[in-house]
Amino acid sequence: MNASLTIEQLRRYAVARTLFRPTTLGRAVRRLGFVQADPIRAPARAQDLTLRHRVTGYRAGDLERRYPGLALEEDFFVNYGILAREHSDLMHPRIAQRRWSNRRCRQALAVLAFVRERGAVHPREVDAEFAHGKTTNWFGGSSNASTQLLDEMHYRGMLRVVRRNSGTRVYGVRDGLAAALQDDAAIAGRMDALVDLVVQKYAPLPSRSLGYYLSLLGNGVPQWRTRRSDALARARRRLGHSRVHSEDWYWPATDNPASRRWQPDDEVRLLTPFDPIVHDRRRFELFWG
Repeated sequence: MNASLTIEQLRRYAVARTLFRPTTLGRAVRRLGFVQADPIRAPARAQDLTLRHRVTGYRAGDLERRYPGLALEEDFFVNYGILAREHSDLMHPRIAQRRWSNRRCRQALAVLAFVRERGAVHPREVDAEFAHGKTTNWFGGSSNASTQLLDEMHYRGMLRVVRRNSGTRVYGVRDGLAAALQDDAAIAGRMDALVDLVVQKYAPLPSRSLGYYLSLLGNGVPQWRTRRSDALARARRRLGHSRVHSEDWYWPATDNPASRRWQPDDEVRLLTPFDPIVHDRRRFELFWG
């Protein structure tokens, strides 16, 4: 417990630790831990706006173009985005809350065999092969049922995104995942590692925000939803923390927010709402409200 921190020191730490000196694309993603992705291009895609401040010479679309050559995965974490493959593996095999019907299981296995045979497939190829028809998407509109099935298979870890074709996911089979964990200690270890990834991205976090992001983590590991409260209790014990302005704040135990190493520069930047500096509205209000 650091009892001497001020809100100004926390603000400086928050800005300096996430707006680090630009580096390579792979290193930037790993240092951030997770890059939230969004396809909307007005004014630009969230992932491009996030990375342009943190990757040397970054240009719009570089993540999409270079993704196949990096050990990264598109996956759902606290939100949908890109993270290191070893971190994505911590969440799998993912057991979705909604069980498939026997018919849906047969469809998925048939598509899995088709993708394995082809190596990589565009959703149009799956739709042409199986003609699953149309379905209502979560926006209330109509979309190809094959596209929805591919999304569900990706979420469950049966498929991975191998590349993008004009923004559309191209899928391959995701092999090499371990069997579902049964050991309590091993599950706790994975949960702690995922919590650390959240904190790495968004620190320093006020207590309520730490709880909020762990609630979002339930979508990344639905099979361990009931273990989130224990993971939160462990995090509050092992993370660095201090009480500032009647709020409990948390950050990686190896960091010292009061250190003079955390010195923001004077550059002005255009930030997307997905950027880790401003994503946490609770923190934003406490810092600048």
